[in-house]
Amino acid sequence: MSDLLIRDISEPMKQDIAERAKQAGRSLSDEAKELLRKALVAENSEKESSRLSAWELLRPILYDGDDAAATEYARIMDEIEVERKKDFGRPVEDFE
Repeated sequence: MSDLLIRDISEPMKQDIAERAKQAGRSLSDEAKELLRKALVAENSEKESSRLSAWELLRPILYDGDDAAATEYARIMDEIEVERKKDFGRPVEDFE
């Protein structure tokens, strides 16, 4: 393992981390590592969710255990997504 030195942390931030460490029963260093780990996990999770298709976002809400229906719904949602992406750059019709 290696060390990481973080300079110029404000005193209020250090006190907040120290208070959290005390409440969790951890050292200041362990609490700082835990906060960094949580921040990285949250950031990676945010990146992952931005790359999900509409079906992948809706599946936890709509999926009822029927694999055949889920597969068909996923196929339809993928087709919709492909068509939606093709629509960009299309010239606007003149309605006059």
